[in-house]
Amino acid sequence: MQLYLNSYGTYLHVREAMFEVRVPQEEGPAHKHHFAAHKVTSIIMTTSAALSTDAVQLALQNNIDIIFADSSGFPLGRIWHSKLGSTTRIRKRQLEASLNGEGVRWVIGWLDRKLQNQLEFIKSLKKHRKRHADFLQEKVDKIDNLRQSIRLQDGAASVDAIADTLRGLEGTAGRLFFETLSKVLPVDHQFDGRSFRPAQDPFNAFLNYGYGVLYNRVEKALMIAGLDPYVGFLHRDDYNQKSMVFDFIEPYRIYVDEVVFRLFAGKRINQSHTAELADGVTLVKEGKQLLIERLNQFTEVDKIRYQGRNQTRMNAMQMDAHRFANTLIGK
Repeated sequence: MQLYLNSYGTYLHVREAMFEVRVPQEEGPAHKHHFAAHKVTSIIMTTSAALSTDAVQLALQNNIDIIFADSSGFPLGRIWHSKLGSTTRIRKRQLEASLNGEGVRWVIGWLDRKLQNQLEFIKSLKKHRKRHADFLQEKVDKIDNLRQSIRLQDGAASVDAIADTLRGLEGTAGRLFFETLSKVLPVDHQFDGRSFRPAQDPFNAFLNYGYGVLYNRVEKALMIAGLDPYVGFLHRDDYNQKSMVFDFIEPYRIYVDEVVFRLFAGKRINQSHTAELADGVTLVKEGKQLLIERLNQFTEVDKIRYQGRNQTRMNAMQMDAHRFANTLIGK
């Protein structure tokens, strides 16, 4: 379970060895909510909330990270224990892989899975959208061709030699994918491609916030597995950029894509969930709460069949991170 503290004046502290969250009310005493530490995986703080040092200590003792995020959900900083998730040998091998064809092969695999996930989602849309069948099949064929092109890239080449090609293929597939989602949404929720910070429409505002939440979870999964979030393969070494987070997240973006699409397709979104900015659109508290509830249900409660076992999607992602780390060191 993740705790999101996004109400103005919220205070987190410890009472009787449990987290206590006090949420002030306009009238009457504050609402108090209690959470056992062993049930909490992360604490995310956004809007004008405060916490005590005993809450920080309880979180560190229970391997709970405290994340500070901006209004769009993008992580600004994190409090976590100072121990490495595993042996430093993993990080050494990760750095070596970033300099040769081994890193290229991992990137090709992650992008291949990303496009495969997009294809499977579009195919699932065909089942109940007969009037869009031809349009959807056309997009499937185009994205599948791009996927095959990614798979055919030279896995022995250096990342620099084929990075632009990979980005171009993946970017074109992404444009086709979001064109597809927009086309089959209700007319009043259709959008004109991806827009980032700030979003230019409610759909992209939900996507951007969801990706921000997912960045936090991917970074933690990498650190638990003993990997360095800053040593990427395709996303290179820009100053203070968590390049491996941006690499590793690609196959899992579909989690956010699917949750957001279902909310809009099911007409669960209304004007109370977003607000206009001078240069775009942002989520308000109600929109963030709705998205977080659905995303948590989808990733941390609902089960999928993975590697022969019933797993939550977050557990499956953590397993992938451990498998990546172990493969680097030859296990």
